[in-house]
Amino acid sequence: MAVNWLGLLSMAVFYVIVLGTGIWASRKAKHEEKICTGNRSEVVMVGGRNLKLWVSIFTMTATWVGGGYILGNAEFVYSPKKGLVWAIGPIAFSLNLIIGGLFFVKPIRAKNYVTLMDPFQEKYGNTIAAILFIPSLLADILWIACILSALGGTVSTVMDIHSSIAVVISAAVAVIYTLMGGLYSVAYTDVIQLCFVLFGLWLCVPFILISPSSANFTVAAVTRLYQEPWTGKLELEDTGRWVDDFLLMSIGGLCYQAFYQRVLSTATDAQAKITCYVGAALCPILGIPSIIIGAVAASTNWNQTTFGSPSPYEQDKAGMILPIALQHLCPFYISLIGTGALAAAVMSSADSALLSAASQLGRNIFKNIIYKQASEKALLIVVKVSIFLCGLMATGLAIVTTSVSLLWIISADVLYSMLTPQVTCIFFLSKWVNHYGALSGFVLALLLRFLVGEPLLGIPDVLPLPWDKIQEDGQRLRLFPFRTAIMLITTGTIILVSQLAVWLSKNNETDTSIIDYMVPLQTDIKGNERMNKEQLHFSSKGGEEEEDKC
Repeated sequence: MAVNWLGLLSMAVFYVIVLGTGIWASRKAKHEEKICTGNRSEVVMVGGRNLKLWVSIFTMTATWVGGGYILGNAEFVYSPKKGLVWAIGPIAFSLNLIIGGLFFVKPIRAKNYVTLMDPFQEKYGNTIAAILFIPSLLADILWIACILSALGGTVSTVMDIHSSIAVVISAAVAVIYTLMGGLYSVAYTDVIQLCFVLFGLWLCVPFILISPSSANFTVAAVTRLYQEPWTGKLELEDTGRWVDDFLLMSIGGLCYQAFYQRVLSTATDAQAKITCYVGAALCPILGIPSIIIGAVAASTNWNQTTFGSPSPYEQDKAGMILPIALQHLCPFYISLIGTGALAAAVMSSADSALLSAASQLGRNIFKNIIYKQASEKALLIVVKVSIFLCGLMATGLAIVTTSVSLLWIISADVLYSMLTPQVTCIFFLSKWVNHYGALSGFVLALLLRFLVGEPLLGIPDVLPLPWDKIQEDGQRLRLFPFRTAIMLITTGTIILVSQLAVWLSKNNETDTSIIDYMVPLQTDIKGNERMNKEQLHFSSKGGEEEEDKC
């Protein structure tokens, strides 16, 4: 098949629109810097805490409705071994935002934090916070790489060009407008991108449904036509894995800085909660088209299409079923619009993760640890350099990786197993934990995850678990919800070790220096004093640096 030049032209138009929106928004950010009362860096990181409500709703929803979300829904529904029952993304993401609005908005906004790492530095000090930042940074970079890789495969399927070209161009556009305008550019381009997703995918649905090669998908839901019914079934032995996946997607997202960036960008707590609740309602609506496309693909006789035989599943292309369906079941021009919608979904998540990682690198690592006397100008330079470097690393990973699911698994596991306990404790159990418990929990979570193993990474499964099934290749099929178990064990460890440290310090009457060092109250006071000084220094630099202020 020759290169689809008309398709490439349509994609170029889409990228120009997105880039133009980002440039326009960057000018709005410059104007906001002149009138805001806070720091210039806060305009870049959290939109000056004055983002319009409708914009914050769009950017929150667009961040969650990414390329992995859309492609994943279609893949699960289409796959004969999974089906609709395993397409838990729409419900899980909606629940994620509801939980965030109910329980996490107030604590993160209570002290005007800028990043998720701020409360960790305030509670545990810079050293422990820096260690806990590592999995967050790793997850963001892998998340970007995952969705860029998905986009590369999509465009390669439809346009017949090398996937690396699509990855590089998409990453370059996202990096450029994020560099120019920070959260304002990200948020306003998210508005455009979400409109593309909503219009583009829903436009494709009627054409997919009337494809002559497809049977009635409602019949295929309960009857075996060309493959197993697309509704799927949940066997009793798979219940643990299903629960594990559902909780991972429902709770794990609360550890992403991208979520808190949007929560902190609104003017009031009420607006932040509305943003979460409306986003929770929109996520399932935006997931319906990809579910329908996956269902129709499962009801299609692929031998009667231009794709031919064997089917995409038999060719191990289930992960690309959505672009394949667009290309072979839709008219040409409609498939171009659908592909543009996919590209929009990918970029709306990639730019959010870029800014998320760069904000924490600039503020929590460079400003609070490496160079505490840094000016606002120096901080903004570091943030922009971080955006470029994170984009570069993610692009490289997306080009060289052969598995999108591999990147997703690592990213999700890192956050759910290691950071969920830390975030829960710092917000809701702060009086009962200290840095001893936090560090012990982190090390234990890392150790347990390695012992459980990961075949895709070549890590052996050393630790036997209940309900394990030995496969033909000798590896264990994990049916036990081990990610959730690690998360709960880690949470308990943080609390127990923290309380043990308190008990030991109270019972050690021979060395008062040990008492002072181990009692959480003392370390918390020191940490609070240090953080308050840094925040004071951050917000007020004196007359000689007034030009850096908004």
